[in-house]
Amino acid sequence: MSDRRPGATAPPLPVWPLTAMFALVPLWWALGAFYLGWSVFGVVLLALLVSRGRVALPPGSAAWLVFLTLVLLSATRLDRATAYLTFGLRFGFLATSLVVCVYVYTLVRDGTRWDRVLRPLGWYWLGVVALGWLAVLAPTFALTTPVEMALPDDISATRFIQALTHVRANEFNPQSRTPIYRTAAPYPYTNNWGTAYALLVPCVLAYLTSVRTGRFRVALWVSLPLSVVPAFLTLNRGMFLGLGAGLLYLGLRALVRGNARLIVSIGGLVVLVWVVSLVVPVQEMIDARVSSTDTNVDRMDLYLRTWQAVERSPLLGYGAPKSVDTTLAEEPLGTQGLIWQLLYSHGIPALVVFLGWLVLVARRLAVAVSPAGHWLSTVPVIALVVIPVYAYIDPNLSVIFFAVGAGLAAVGGPVNRAPTGPSTMARPVPLAPWRTRGVGRAAVPAPPLPPPAPQPATGVAAVPLRMPEPPTPPSAPVPPSAPAVPVPNAAPVVPAPRTAPATPLAPVPAPNATPVVPAPRSATAPPASIAPPSTGAEAGTGVPAPRAATTPPPAPAPPVPPAAEPDRPVADAPRQGGTA
Repeated sequence: MSDRRPGATAPPLPVWPLTAMFALVPLWWALGAFYLGWSVFGVVLLALLVSRGRVALPPGSAAWLVFLTLVLLSATRLDRATAYLTFGLRFGFLATSLVVCVYVYTLVRDGTRWDRVLRPLGWYWLGVVALGWLAVLAPTFALTTPVEMALPDDISATRFIQALTHVRANEFNPQSRTPIYRTAAPYPYTNNWGTAYALLVPCVLAYLTSVRTGRFRVALWVSLPLSVVPAFLTLNRGMFLGLGAGLLYLGLRALVRGNARLIVSIGGLVVLVWVVSLVVPVQEMIDARVSSTDTNVDRMDLYLRTWQAVERSPLLGYGAPKSVDTTLAEEPLGTQGLIWQLLYSHGIPALVVFLGWLVLVARRLAVAVSPAGHWLSTVPVIALVVIPVYAYIDPNLSVIFFAVGAGLAAVGGPVNRAPTGPSTMARPVPLAPWRTRGVGRAAVPAPPLPPPAPQPATGVAAVPLRMPEPPTPPSAPVPPSAPAVPVPNAAPVVPAPRTAPATPLAPVPAPNATPVVPAPRSATAPPASIAPPSTGAEAGTGVPAPRAATTPPPAPAPPVPPAAEPDRPVADAPRQGGTA
């Protein structure tokens, strides 16, 4: 929980703790604190996460917490005081790896630049390669470290602690006349170096395919071919097996998806290994080592004795590996492979949960689509392949969780992974929105598209319908006009001026006109109907009444002087071209 108010923006996590933890490995190795001080950095990372407030846990965290609970329960089976020290050291590696995963996962989700997040792992790789070349150039190099001298004698004399604090560049048999020097630094054993190499190669390629500029990228490119020589000198068959399985897994995915660029990258890496193998006779060296030692026989006997002990305590194991005198090998029971270490130390349920976690994250990373996501998705596969022969409850476990945390954040939802160069390989791929699914897409969400330009309306729906005009009411029929008969002593009829026709909305009555006084009745005039006197348009004016539908109101006619006999009712004169 945090005291931060709701809605407040959480401060970004710094990258420097990861840089101090992973980039300064040669320094910690020379001081003798590489193993013993690793969990201290885990405490620093955890303190930064707690001070930040609430953080999202990556997928698989619940399974790992269950695994840690089972490991703690197995501590009840410890029977020696010194065993608690080694148990605490191994448990610190297990807890620190989860903290590293959450820290990296949060960094990526917060929008920290992709190159900044992966760079500490790149520095770790460069340190491992540099110390590998120290082993090649100075095979017998050894150093008594300050941590070794600071520890009490009864603790520093322990075989396990002695291997961690008294550093050597190579692992070899000092009693042999022709010792075989196998690369080990910064690890106490060559198998740890081979495991780290198999896990780090995909991480380096993930950086190279997502970051296209910078001197650090050049340094990584140069280190790749240089790393093959100390890697071959380890003579680690498990390392070649893990790398081969990872490349095969990635190649099959690329083949199914038709990713020709990824197939070419895998082919280039295989060609590089083949060219170096022509210079370093690694196969002959492995054959010579196997023929001069009983490593295969010793391993099989150790595995058999370990399983027999597990049958007597299958649920919780024995808490830690234990040395016995009934094996052909000098190594304790529960070593020479992570499967056997988990079975013997923590029981069958702990092994099942651990394998379930690896399968879970491998499946969630399997849907990555970006080049960096492709390479990171091979890390849990490699870790799953090498567990029968190699153990990695050491800093290598943090390397696995570092890669898994970055990969899960990149494929689980929108993250800020803008490329740092003009490469199409580094261009992020659009991602689906956040959702709980088996490892979502790898890359970065597509930027919002600009609004589309307006297009001309097409189709029937885009044309406005024409409403039918209301029909014009028919006008009354106009009967034929009677021939005009001259009327004596009649006043002249003045016609109204004509105007342009218009269509009024409603009929407008004609204004009042001056009545025309009819002439006196004559013998020759035809009889006419007598109409009552009226005004307006209904009065007999001698002027045709305007048509309601077509003729505007006429102008008023000039006044006409009245005629004689105004008091006599008369009939209307015939109308000219009008209607009765």
